[in-house]
Amino acid sequence: MGKSAVVRAFEEIRTALAVLQAEVDGAGSLPFSDIDPLAGLADGCLDILAGAREVEARVAGVKAKAAVGYAEAAHAVAGPGVPVVAQEMAVAAEIGCVLALGPRAAASFLATSHALTSSLPRTLEALQSGTLSWQHAIVLADETASLDAVGAAALEAHFLDPEAQDAARGCPVGELPAHRFRVKARTWRERHHAESIEKRHARGVAERRVEFRADRDGMAWLGAYLPADQAQAGWNRLTAAARGLQGPGEDRTMPQLRADSFAAAILGSGNIRGGSTSLTSASASATAGALAAARPGAGAGGTDSAASGTGHQPSPVRAEVLVTVPVFALMGLTDEPAMLDGYGRVPASMARRLVADGAGSFYRVLVDPRDGAPLEIGRKSYRVPRAMRAWLRMRDGKCPFPGCSNTSLDTEADHLLAWHHGGTTGISNLGQPCPKHHKLRHTTAWKPTPATTNEPPGWTSPTGRHYTSEHQDWEPPKWPPGFLPGERSLLEEALQEYLSA
Repeated sequence: MGKSAVVRAFEEIRTALAVLQAEVDGAGSLPFSDIDPLAGLADGCLDILAGAREVEARVAGVKAKAAVGYAEAAHAVAGPGVPVVAQEMAVAAEIGCVLALGPRAAASFLATSHALTSSLPRTLEALQSGTLSWQHAIVLADETASLDAVGAAALEAHFLDPEAQDAARGCPVGELPAHRFRVKARTWRERHHAESIEKRHARGVAERRVEFRADRDGMAWLGAYLPADQAQAGWNRLTAAARGLQGPGEDRTMPQLRADSFAAAILGSGNIRGGSTSLTSASASATAGALAAARPGAGAGGTDSAASGTGHQPSPVRAEVLVTVPVFALMGLTDEPAMLDGYGRVPASMARRLVADGAGSFYRVLVDPRDGAPLEIGRKSYRVPRAMRAWLRMRDGKCPFPGCSNTSLDTEADHLLAWHHGGTTGISNLGQPCPKHHKLRHTTAWKPTPATTNEPPGWTSPTGRHYTSEHQDWEPPKWPPGFLPGERSLLEEALQEYLSA
């Protein structure tokens, strides 16, 4: 065993990789399929990709444990005479040299490895079994960093334990792209964090800023750290402006159109590309209690923008944002976070502010009190009404194609079973793909699978593989004290405390 076992194991790995390389090159001893060699090769390559993903995850688990093992051994060898900070720097430097990582990357890798081995056992187990990638493990380490042990264990169980009381629904975590998993993990964390989101948001508002970073080729980055409602409204406005500029004679892509609209807005030119095309804006509406509208500069934390120091000047141009607010939070009876479409959980005070600043439309949405999922509605005509579009937005949250992050304001209602083939206009027969994936559905062999009342459609690829869609993590709404049978109200609690004194 020992070093000789390690050397022998890596020799076997290199041999196995050589076999896989030959198969990918089509030089294997046997074809993937005698009937259709080309289709067989294509399917075989996908099998190799899936297997490689699993192996990479397992290797990442080995690397994490090896890094922590080295760090612990190095600390013991160094003895108590070496300053802790200096020893940590020395360990990170050694690991960085071995893995060809810079100092920051090495320290970050070591910190994540420590988190996995010391406080995230389910994550480490999933990594070692190949069901979770290193990128997913980083997300879990980041999102649990500020939680106590109980909170971290609860977040892990929600996403990684299928037997948990309120396990995550839809696509398994390991099959979600890491950036989509981060959104789901952050959303769950914001709802269950022990510290009020109002307090954390207030600290965040104090850190708002604009940053400039030079890049190569005569380019640079300009970004702002803003309250989520302002940032999301600004993004939605840029998207709407870019959509309005598209046409037969427009050769710019959506990212280019957004960038040109952004530059025109902040430079005050009022036009794009130095020409006569005026900057357009989105019409305003939003959602509450369901769905309520707000202007892009609505203040954060439930206070007026000027009073809170954001310096926002009201604008006659309003951008569309969608916010789903529990009715008791809207009434101020609870502080349950609201959901800002395209972002995630936001403070209830922000949602109340958005509604108070001019909601253009409201929809009352009845939800299942057991799990918080919206209930079915239907219609027998082809045209999808506004209320049903709002329902789709609540059910799906975004384009349902795997890995897509396009928000529901940039999607298109689509019949899963075509209207002319007998499909109905009901929630269970509707999807809302973004324009890109709507086109993909109608021009390639990618096809959506059936949806349900509260589950968006999955997708079947041209090779016949099925991919489950990302589902919303609905939860029962929080009730104010005294509203549920057997509970005392705040007044009753105060009276009981007074009488007991």
